[in-house]
Amino acid sequence: MDTLSALTVKIYADGADKAGMLDLYRNPLIQGMTTNPTLMKKAGITGYEAFARDVLETVKSKPISFEVFADDFREMRRQALRIRDWQENVYVKIPVLNPAGESSMELIRDLAGEGVKLNVTAILAEQQIEQVAAALEPSVASVVSVFAGRIADTGRDPMPVMRKAHEILRGQPKAELLWASVREVYNIFQADEARVHIVTVPHDILHKAISMCGRDLDALSLDTVQMFDRDAKAAGFTLATEPQPVAEPVMAMRRAA
Repeated sequence: MDTLSALTVKIYADGADKAGMLDLYRNPLIQGMTTNPTLMKKAGITGYEAFARDVLETVKSKPISFEVFADDFREMRRQALRIRDWQENVYVKIPVLNPAGESSMELIRDLAGEGVKLNVTAILAEQQIEQVAAALEPSVASVVSVFAGRIADTGRDPMPVMRKAHEILRGQPKAELLWASVREVYNIFQADEARVHIVTVPHDILHKAISMCGRDLDALSLDTVQMFDRDAKAAGFTLATEPQPVAEPVMAMRRAA
């Protein structure tokens, strides 16, 4: 469990800042990329397609997923076909439900039947995995993104769900199971233990993983103490020195009694 390079799970970078995406794209440890409308909004992106096409000028040899952002299925389908045509390495992200809570299975079945490479996203429940497995096309490459981190946020262990997903997806030889919503570096190793195909990791956690995985714990302990020391000095922290009260000698107290 010491190095990322020893893992069998494929690590994808999840983010929307262009500089970070391109930097991680060049790292051989990173085998693909994902993004979504929320990450793009946080990055201040307003031109969805312009941003995507700009990124795709560089990202050509690794899979990358872009998500539709419509309310209704007709418009989601139109966006999906347009996104598909941007580049050969593009996967189209389709949420398992639309914003009204209606199942996307008919759309997923339709697009998969047309040969669109899909990344079905925002999956949390086993029943959803079963529905997706039934809707995908076995001859078309796809990704099934289960939000393991969000499952854990509810106080549930995501590992049984991910292991069950393997069984459910047996009839889909070209479907890859993805562990999404990573919260900490250890989740990468949990994803590997669960034998998922892909784990998608936010840029900040990736940088932490790259710099810290396999570090000696004693050395890390010393680094931590030195950090506290540097910060205390830099902040100029002091505690006032006050005179201590003088206790009466014990023998004098006894004589007085």
